[in-house]
Amino acid sequence: MTTFAPAETASRLDHQPGGGRPKVPKSPYPYWFLVPGGLIFTIFFLVPSVMAFYFSLTRWTLFDQEFIGLDNYVQFFREPALASGLWHTIVYAAVTSGLKVVLGMALAVLLTGPILGRGFMRSVAFFPVLVSTIGVGLTFQVLMHPTKGVINQALDLIGITGPAWLVDPDWALFSVALVDVWQGVGLATVIYMAGILSIPGEYFEAAKVDGAGPWHRFRHVTLPLARPATVSVIILSLIGGMRKFDLIWAMTKGGPGFTSDVMASVVYKQYQAGFYGLSTAGNVVLFLLVIAIVLPLFWFFNRSEDAR
Repeated sequence: MTTFAPAETASRLDHQPGGGRPKVPKSPYPYWFLVPGGLIFTIFFLVPSVMAFYFSLTRWTLFDQEFIGLDNYVQFFREPALASGLWHTIVYAAVTSGLKVVLGMALAVLLTGPILGRGFMRSVAFFPVLVSTIGVGLTFQVLMHPTKGVINQALDLIGITGPAWLVDPDWALFSVALVDVWQGVGLATVIYMAGILSIPGEYFEAAKVDGAGPWHRFRHVTLPLARPATVSVIILSLIGGMRKFDLIWAMTKGGPGFTSDVMASVVYKQYQAGFYGLSTAGNVVLFLLVIAIVLPLFWFFNRSEDAR
């Protein structure tokens, strides 16, 4: 029996009739893993989104519908509460995302350092994320009562007169934003902790050898190398802030007056009043607003990262 060396065998394969190596059929097997996710995405996102766009062009109820074109959008933008709701949505998203970035980074630096009871403190920081948002809203509604609330009573003990948190028009939206930050900063902290712990320790050791103090190590090592975590926190916080409804509704229902109304609560009030097509158009407007703000930011951050 004749045997061939590996090189000779490869040479024979290379010079087969027709030229080139024999083609091995590519198995479609890995692509089947995309089917379940694709079906779920289509059924629970694509189909409802297309239906929402269509129904926003109609005057509909549960039993009938009438196509009216863009009339819902024209009427929606004429709503007096829309301008204030749109502005409140942007302010709320900016305040909550900014505070989550700053506090999340600070807590992550603290909880990745050599502190006593670090594991327990990490659990405490993340615990508010697990609590029901409605439960948090109702609890803080009691805690922020102008005269009987624990927060103002505690401030009185140190000689500070607390504001009427949820009753004062100047404080209502900001008060809900602070509660949102309290509940959501734990998630931002976890994201930052993952980013900081993924930084190789050699960078910090080299910075120490060069004489860098804690601030310089944070400024020149932690902050730039945790940039992907910062981008994630900003994007997720902005999306959550612009879509926030349950906490605001549980604490103020958009009041007093319309001073804490956001886009989601304006849409819900229209739905409560029976204007289903109008509220659907409002949902589409909110969806487009989120896309218009988040996508350019995402593109900007990715472009800045590629340019580095």
